[in-house]
Amino acid sequence: MNTQKIEPERLMTVHEVAAYLAVTERTVYRLLRDREFPALRVGGQWRFNSNMIEKWMQKESAGAGMRSYALTE
Repeated sequence: MNTQKIEPERLMTVHEVAAYLAVTERTVYRLLRDREFPALRVGGQWRFNSNMIEKWMQKESAGAGMRSYALTE
C-alpha cells in the first residue's frame, strides 16, 4: 500500500500574486480582465494556483510577454 502524502497546490490571493510578481494589484486585475492570467474564483474571490503562476511566468519569459531593453549610453 502506498502511503505517500500528496501535497496540495498552494492557492494565492491577488495581494500575494502582486507581491510575488512585484506588480500592483491593479496590474493583476488587468491581466485577469484581459484573460492573460490563469485563475479561478472561490467564493467570489480570485485565487491563483502557485504552479500555474510559475508556468505562466515561464511561458511569458519565453515569448513576447517578457521584453528586454538594451542599455545605451
